[in-house]
Amino acid sequence: MASTPHQEFKIILGSSSVARRKIVADMGFEFTTMSADIDEKAIRKEKPEDLVMALAEAKADAILGKLQNTENQEKDTKPTLVIAADTVENAQPKLHGKGDAEPTLLITCDQVVVYEGMIREKPFSKEEARQFLKDYSGGHAATVSSVLVTNLSTGLRKGDWDKVEIYFHDIPEEIIDKLIEEGIVLNVAGGLIIEHPLVLPYVKEVVGGTDSVMGLPKDLTRRLIKEVL
Repeated sequence: MASTPHQEFKIILGSSSVARRKIVADMGFEFTTMSADIDEKAIRKEKPEDLVMALAEAKADAILGKLQNTENQEKDTKPTLVIAADTVENAQPKLHGKGDAEPTLLITCDQVVVYEGMIREKPFSKEEARQFLKDYSGGHAATVSSVLVTNLSTGLRKGDWDKVEIYFHDIPEEIIDKLIEEGIVLNVAGGLIIEHPLVLPYVKEVVGGTDSVMGLPKDLTRRLIKEVL
């Protein structure tokens, strides 16, 4: 197996998702994370593809605003001067800039589940999560995932979405009860988490990439990274 080449850019993953962090690490990238902390319910679109792209863009804008504020605060503080060997160097840190040797790429994403043409986001309650899971039992749903990559050095931004169909066997009531009690399904789009050990045995077929269902399609992410460099 070939060794991973030196990473010629820095990555900020604009997500607090454990699954997305694992996927980016599995892709062989080093990265840091930031959370956008936006009101996702304030952004509404009729089409799931439009919604996930709008949310990924809003997350990117929010994180850019945070970075800008941090940078401005640093400019307002007195710079630290390092004096050594008759040289004076400004050691004030820079987050990013047009002159940086390595560009910084910001990756933001979003995902919704589509069931019978209806968009499903994170369940409002345990009751809603239970209904979602009952609906999937013996049926099928789709995930629509967006990826947006912004080159902070050039301002270039590229994004796209990916759709995956998931078909299920019948899911026993006791399995649904355990999932609701555990609570993880309350924190994911549509209460859908196919990689969960309790759910996996009841996944009949996945048409598309499981990485996309988990929130970050690898092939799409790699393509967008190339497009902004």
